[in-house]
Amino acid sequence: MKNIILTTLFSSLLATSVFAKDLAVGSTAPLFKATLHDGKSFDLRQRRGSWTVLYFYPKAGTPGCTKQACAFRDSIDIIRKEGAEVYGLSADTKEAQAAFHKEHNLNFSLIADPQGEVVKMYGSQMEGKEMSKRWTFILDPALKIRAIEKDVDPALDAERVAKKIAELKK
Repeated sequence: MKNIILTTLFSSLLATSVFAKDLAVGSTAPLFKATLHDGKSFDLRQRRGSWTVLYFYPKAGTPGCTKQACAFRDSIDIIRKEGAEVYGLSADTKEAQAAFHKEHNLNFSLIADPQGEVVKMYGSQMEGKEMSKRWTFILDPALKIRAIEKDVDPALDAERVAKKIAELKK
């Protein structure tokens, strides 16, 4: 009986802390490991010490997602001058992410989340669908969430991110 109670308690804590539906500015970003478009491993813990932009998008190759990815590609130098690195994340497979990356000559990494685990951790899953909403998170060097944008304009997100990081660093 004691084990059942402890297991239930642990599961509740895990569900509320790791799979948070409403992450808030100032909270620690949920840590995760995943695969990049090129097959390399990504571990968010390794980003400690640097600014990180995680932008979640619905599906590689769709018009809005292409517009957003190309805007980040074209603004990457400005974002990197602020000491940040950009990672695009969707519930697509590694192969779909690799094709999208190649087709648009992207100069930043894409994270494959085909099981939707990271999408769920960050609370960005579309209701009733196996894809993410278009949300952007800015993480500081301590991996604290410093900004969350839930009403993202795909064409303007990269520009907004660069300005926001500069503001946050003041």
